[in-house]
Amino acid sequence: MSLTPEPPTATPARPTVPARLRAWVGRETTGGLLLITAAALALVWANSPWREGYEALSSTVVGPHALHLDLTVSEWAADGLLAIFFFVVGLELKHEFVAGSLRNPREAGVPMLAAVGGMVVPAVIFTVVVVALGEPSALHGWAIPTATDIAFAVGVLAVFGKGLPLAIRTFLLTLAVVDDLLAIVVIAIFYSDDLNLLFLAGAVAVIALGAWYVRTRRPRWWLLLPLGAVAWGLMHASGVHATVAGVLLGFTVPAIAMHGEPGPRTLRYAHAMEPWSQGFALPVFAFLAAGVNVVDGGGPAEILGQPVVPAIALGLVVGKVVGVLGTTALVTRLTPLRLAQGIGVRDLLPVGLLAGIGFTVALLVAELSFGHGSEHTEGAKAAILLASVAAAALGALCLRWDARKARSADMNLDGVADDVREYIGDAKPRG
Repeated sequence: MSLTPEPPTATPARPTVPARLRAWVGRETTGGLLLITAAALALVWANSPWREGYEALSSTVVGPHALHLDLTVSEWAADGLLAIFFFVVGLELKHEFVAGSLRNPREAGVPMLAAVGGMVVPAVIFTVVVVALGEPSALHGWAIPTATDIAFAVGVLAVFGKGLPLAIRTFLLTLAVVDDLLAIVVIAIFYSDDLNLLFLAGAVAVIALGAWYVRTRRPRWWLLLPLGAVAWGLMHASGVHATVAGVLLGFTVPAIAMHGEPGPRTLRYAHAMEPWSQGFALPVFAFLAAGVNVVDGGGPAEILGQPVVPAIALGLVVGKVVGVLGTTALVTRLTPLRLAQGIGVRDLLPVGLLAGIGFTVALLVAELSFGHGSEHTEGAKAAILLASVAAAALGALCLRWDARKARSADMNLDGVADDVREYIGDAKPRG
């Protein structure tokens, strides 16, 4: 036995507080938790004896009038902070189109078409309901129940979908990504003000400059930030919703490894920006957008009695399920396209319900449709919150039901035995 002392075993360095905070914010469940907390705080404050303070905060005007940036705090959250969120969405979309699940349209065909069905059916339901209830003035809000909140939906799936094939998560992500892309197109076309071509050309020129610079060997963040801010300001002045600038800037980032780098810049930038998007921009927007006052005026009965409430609630909770399931059933029966290995049609019931969690983008479209503080806006926000909670609860219950049921060897009915090796939560399904 040697008397020579053993060299001390190297212990891994303890993560710093910022690193632990970044890791916590990066979890799939964190985004939904922060959104729920922010919305709950806003609802409590907006209906408390101090509710005038909430309204005063959200309506405070900040910014220079000369640059047409004298916006309320609520507008800064919707137009400014959400641009950070949409920049991350743009990065994710670019990566998915170049190297991810949307690279092969044949494989992504079913969830992509399901996303379209999941937007069309809720829009039709909304239109039919508001017309049937005699409120055609609310038709401008047709796009409110078409959006899906990625962070919220994926967070619920991560918690309650353990043991199910990982392909279900991929299907939901693909559906939500295409949903976001279509929502961006809808916002740009239907919810933009009078177009100023000069400012729009300026925004496009700055974005093109950013596209060149972000491909150079070592782009510096302290130059990218002002480029992004100028592009955002010009896009806002052009009449196109300013968040579109965030998406376009995200699309300019290369999704392949360049200049000897170990990985694509889309992933690196998304990793850097996600804590700001998920941990700051989205919760602040939710806090300033979700504060529905049901105390003043006619009270809860008057707000919840508006035709937009059942139109949005039915669109999100029922329309999304019918659109996703119906489109998938038609596509898989009438075309050669099939679901991924391990996914059956029954798995799409919880996916359709989770797609009914509108929240972030739905709240934004509600503001764009009716304006801040209008009668329709308050009813629309209340409907979004109630429907999103209902869709999340029903989706969670269906996920646990689905995870407990026995699975066949050929869930997608393509005549080939499924080869499923990855599961949500790294657990094997029961049965």
